[in-house]
Amino acid sequence: MDANGNPDVELFSPMSSGCTRRRTALSSANVKLLDKQSKINQGKSTRSSKKLLVLQELHEAITTCERCTRLREYCRGIGETRRKAYRDEVYWARPVPGFGDPKARIHVMGLAPGAHGANRTGRPFTGDGSGDFMYPVLHELGLATKPKAVAREDGLKLRNLWISSVVRCAPPGDKPKPEEIRNCSGHLTAEIEALPGVRVVVCLGKIAWDGYLAHLVASGVIERRSAYVFGHGAEYLLPHGVTLLGSYHPSLRNTNTGRLDRVMFARVFVKAMEIAGLV
Repeated sequence: MDANGNPDVELFSPMSSGCTRRRTALSSANVKLLDKQSKINQGKSTRSSKKLLVLQELHEAITTCERCTRLREYCRGIGETRRKAYRDEVYWARPVPGFGDPKARIHVMGLAPGAHGANRTGRPFTGDGSGDFMYPVLHELGLATKPKAVAREDGLKLRNLWISSVVRCAPPGDKPKPEEIRNCSGHLTAEIEALPGVRVVVCLGKIAWDGYLAHLVASGVIERRSAYVFGHGAEYLLPHGVTLLGSYHPSLRNTNTGRLDRVMFARVFVKAMEIAGLV
């Protein structure tokens, strides 16, 4: 201890004649600063671990959900009959959870899993034409590590992005019933609560848009849905500070007819990145 009451820290410096001991004082202020930073880091680590645990529990709750008999029977049936091109594959055939970066600042919401896409692979927009259109754009913008999504184990990761859907089971004809959307709303609410860093929500298609607005009404963020009109490029700053963006769904129906092209789609995500502070 020196004359000022500061602790001594002994350092050793190798010299040609051996080790010469020198003493230096580390101020008590610096000790307190280091201790404070250590506690902050521990707090961040604890919060991160809790968030991952919540997302893991949500993953389990979604994949084991059996609320909608019609959808569960349809998904299982598709998994048994399979499309000819995937005859040798084992279909996921369960509700599909969201995936991405737990620290996401952008949340992308689709309609529902594709019957032979996510219902087969178990990951949103993976293994179908919609994903083949979407992921190259996300990759070019730095939001995805790979331009193609083929399977859950393909190594693809998302950066600052989370992808999910308002309905977690593939519906016949891509048309879920209103009560099926309502049954799934609890999963969406839990997911949104587990992603507090989200600043922008991008809804792909009107059903996803309406599903998210229904969540906002139920949670008291907005009073009515009619004030928010869907359209490609639609943009609204919501009362709780999150920005809502609309895009046509990247279905083959839209991309093959030219209703949606890569430039149109990319512009929506560039806007999302700007608002989220990623560029």
